[in-house]
Amino acid sequence: MQGYIHSIETLGLADGPGLRIVIFMQGCPLRCLFCHNPDTWEKANNLLTTSDEIVNTVRKYRNFIEQNGGVTLSGGEPLFQSEFTLDILRKCKKAGFHTALDTSGTGYDKALLDEILRYTDLVLLDIKAINSSSYKKITGKDIKEFNYFLDVIQKLNKKLWIRQVIVPEINDNKAYIIKLKKYLSKIKNIERIDLLPYHNMGLDKYKKLNLKYRLEGTPNMDNNRLKELEKLLKAKV
Repeated sequence: MQGYIHSIETLGLADGPGLRIVIFMQGCPLRCLFCHNPDTWEKANNLLTTSDEIVNTVRKYRNFIEQNGGVTLSGGEPLFQSEFTLDILRKCKKAGFHTALDTSGTGYDKALLDEILRYTDLVLLDIKAINSSSYKKITGKDIKEFNYFLDVIQKLNKKLWIRQVIVPEINDNKAYIIKLKKYLSKIKNIERIDLLPYHNMGLDKYKKLNLKYRLEGTPNMDNNRLKELEKLLKAKV
């Protein structure tokens, strides 16, 4: 099966457990304020390849990744190419690899969602916001699709790593972190929570694509402040 990818990272360390091959898929339905990869938005904007070619690339690194690592599909949004993503995951599982899906929980084909998750060992779930108004402001989309995805992965008891980008003057405050903590306490199977610092390293990409960068002037997230918020998130009530 053919589909579009942006790039492949070999031996990645930040997209799931162990050493991983990370497949960055092309296409995303969201337009997040803090997105640093606008070059991944359009589905047919990059490399056309096949699921067999991708799995053959993964096989070349078997000795490095098969013990504690695996394969992660990221993006863009991998669910935006649901059939292609399903084919890659199915073939990777058949070849014996651990699979992870780095997703915003949007852009999927509902008819294929359960099957995609059947071949997914771990979901890295990006939390954009925790209420409908903030979600709409940040992503440009309705939160209903994300909520449906969350219901499905809970029903299927999928292991979860949670990721939340922290942006100055948007959600870098104690009140939001307390609300986030309460929100996440109702979600089962969370193995890890990462607060990711906002950065503006994607600004040049927006300029090259002649796109307006809506957070221009927003400073990079202060690491010391991020550590304070992480402590608050992990603190016992």
